[in-house]
Amino acid sequence: MQIAGMNISRLINSSFIPLHLLFWTGVWFFYVYFFSYNAEDTNYVTWFSSFLLPVTMLTTYFVVYYLIPKYLLMKRYGLFILYCIYTLVISTYLILMTIFASLIFLSNLNIRQMPPMSKNYVFILILVYLVVFIVSFVYLLNHNFKTESENKALQNKILETQLQIKDQELQYLKKQIHPHFLFNTLNTIYGFALKRSKTTPDIILKLSNLLDYILYQVNQPMVSLKEEMMHIQEYIALEKIRFQDTLKVSIQPLHDAGEQQIAPMLFLPFVENAFKHGQIVNGYLTVDIQIRQEKGQLQFTIKNSIKNDEDLTSRQGIGLENIKKRLDLIYPESHSLDIKSDHGWFSVSLTLFNFNPQ
Repeated sequence: MQIAGMNISRLINSSFIPLHLLFWTGVWFFYVYFFSYNAEDTNYVTWFSSFLLPVTMLTTYFVVYYLIPKYLLMKRYGLFILYCIYTLVISTYLILMTIFASLIFLSNLNIRQMPPMSKNYVFILILVYLVVFIVSFVYLLNHNFKTESENKALQNKILETQLQIKDQELQYLKKQIHPHFLFNTLNTIYGFALKRSKTTPDIILKLSNLLDYILYQVNQPMVSLKEEMMHIQEYIALEKIRFQDTLKVSIQPLHDAGEQQIAPMLFLPFVENAFKHGQIVNGYLTVDIQIRQEKGQLQFTIKNSIKNDEDLTSRQGIGLENIKKRLDLIYPESHSLDIKSDHGWFSVSLTLFNFNPQ
C-alpha cells in the first residue's frame, strides 16, 4: 500500500527531529534489554534489535501520520479498522522476515543460538505494537490539546469581536444622544439671546458644565452617581430659566450616593424627555424625580404632566430609544424599564438590580 497521504516533508522538516531520534534510541535500548533476557550472544541481540527498529518505526509513523489523521480523526471508522488490519498483516510479515533474516545471517540457521525472546513471534508483535500504541496515544493527546487551544483562541477572538461591535454600537448611541441633547439646550439659549435676556450668560455658564460632562466624561465607562445627579440638577436649573413661572419640579435625590458607579448619562436623557415632551396642565409643567436605593436595587423614577392619557411612548424621540439600547448593552438582564402614561402623567421607572456601594 502506498503512503500517498503521509506528510513525509513534515517529518523531514520537523523541529522535533532531535526528540524523535532520542525516542527511537530509547526504544532501541529497550529492545536490547528485552531480548537480552537469558541470552549470551550480545552481538545477536544488538543486530536483531537494530533490524526490528525500522519495522517498528515504519509501522508507527504509518499509523500516527496517515491512518489516525486521515481516517480516525475524520471519523471514517470503517476504513480505519480495515487499514489497521492491513497494517497488522504487513507488519506481521515484516516481523517474520526479520526473525528469519536474523536466523539466517546471525545464527547460521542454528535456532539454538537464537535468544529465547527473539524466537517468540507473539511477544515481538506485542512489543512492536506497544510502541505504536504509546506513540499514538501521545499523538492523540497532543492533537486534542491543540484542538482545544485553537477552539479557545477562536472563541476568545469571536468574543473580542462581539465586544468591539457592542462598544462601537454603544459609542454610536452616545454620539446620537449628544446632538439631540445639545440641540434642545441651544434652542433655549437662542431664544433668550433674541430677547437680550440678562440670564443668557448664566445659562451659557451652566451649559459649559454640561458640555464638559457630555463631550468628555461621557466617554468613560462609569461615573459616580453623585456626579450624574449634580448634572441633572444643572439641567433642571437651565430648564427653570426657560420655563420660569410655568414649571414645578420636585426632586428627591439619593442623599448618600457616595462613589457608587453608573453608566454616564443614564438618567439625564429621561430628564430631558420629561421637559421636551411634558405638557403644561393648569398653568404648570410638573416634573417629579425620585432616586431610591434599597435591598441592592437602585430605582430612578421620573414623571411629567400630560394633558391626556394617550400613549406618548412612540413620540419620545431618539433619546428614549437610545437609552433602551444602552441599557441592553451595559446592563443586560440586570435592569427593568417601565414606561407608561396614566391619569395625566407620563412616567418612566428604571431599576438596576444587584446595585451595591463601591
